[in-house]
Amino acid sequence: MSAEKKTLLITGGSRGIGAAICRQANRAGYRVAVNYVSNQAAADVLVAELKAAGGDAFAVKGDVGNEADVIAMFEAVDRVFGQLDAFVNNAGIVDLKARVDEMSAERLERMMRINVVGSFLCAREAVKRVSTRHGGKGGAIVNISSAAARLGSPGEYVDYAASKGAIDTLTIGLAREVALEGIRVNAVSPGIIETEIHASGGQPDRVTRMQDMLPMKRAGTADEVASAVLYLLSDAASYITGAILNVSGGR
Repeated sequence: MSAEKKTLLITGGSRGIGAAICRQANRAGYRVAVNYVSNQAAADVLVAELKAAGGDAFAVKGDVGNEADVIAMFEAVDRVFGQLDAFVNNAGIVDLKARVDEMSAERLERMMRINVVGSFLCAREAVKRVSTRHGGKGGAIVNISSAAARLGSPGEYVDYAASKGAIDTLTIGLAREVALEGIRVNAVSPGIIETEIHASGGQPDRVTRMQDMLPMKRAGTADEVASAVLYLLSDAASYITGAILNVSGGR
């Protein structure tokens, strides 16, 4: 799955699944642009790690829920690397556990702005650079969805689940839209994965609490998700587009 000298931008790349994707992409030979929204220290540490391993990487700040930030982020990749070959729509949020009848409009608007509108804006900018229609050389996009899109997350995060349902639809529609423009678009749909996202949703014990209910009796790892992403980005997946690959341990 060598991708020597290809360029990859990953949103939300400084921690969790995003950081695991960055590390595996670095080992595969990609030049890696690591997007972060606020934790510059974590992004800088990761970039230093990638460079120490012989890679070419840089960190770029940007809030995917802000159109000006999205445009500036992609323009930074243009300046530093001169091209874009692959893109991973990874950045996203989850809010505190709540029922739908407890959710405010502010919460819902923030969720959809970052997880849905942000993903669309980033996909738009990626297509403008990668599509043969726009003078690009073709490439691949992978969106990070969630098993929540299928399961609904009742009593916890129905808004998050709905936002990931939109990512599944984006994946299918965009894949068909750009299939003749040299771009493959797929999604990875993780289940319960050991990352910081559970703590940010106010449930740091969620993995421990749920693992006995999982078919494999364990949570997945960020590296297991990253491996699926790298496969879909690679030439080994050359006839795969519009697919949603479950990485959920059978859940």
